[in-house]
Amino acid sequence: MNSRAIEILVGLFMALFLVAMTFLVLKASNLTGISGNSGYQLHGYFENIGGLRSRAPVTAGGVRVGQVSRIEYDAETFQAKVTLSIDEQYSNFPEDTAASIYTAGLLGEQYIGLEPGAEEEILNPGDEISLTQSALVLERLIGQVLLNR
Repeated sequence: MNSRAIEILVGLFMALFLVAMTFLVLKASNLTGISGNSGYQLHGYFENIGGLRSRAPVTAGGVRVGQVSRIEYDAETFQAKVTLSIDEQYSNFPEDTAASIYTAGLLGEQYIGLEPGAEEEILNPGDEISLTQSALVLERLIGQVLLNR
């Protein structure tokens, strides 16, 4: 093979490598919109969201059922309002579903876990999840342990 053909092959290999790495980075950082935007919105109010971010996973029973689409501060309730985008195929959560903020691993990313209740009525698009549990803040927990010694 002549040197020109080798240079072209190396260039194509490098371009393919860069495309694959870009896709991997976007997928790992949860920035890809591959799942689409079809679904419905639910809202929940939390006293403390810790390090929860937009696009964080929303799970039920360990299965990803959606993502956090928006986080804002509600000046009337003095709480964080978290908007969840739930995939359309999971549209049958009961009204008494609870939402809790968890951490994946010891220092991992935070996500919202949904725990379905037993009500027959289901949450409709735009409804509020009334049973919420805020994030466990490690600094606050350590402070309480030290004060109770």
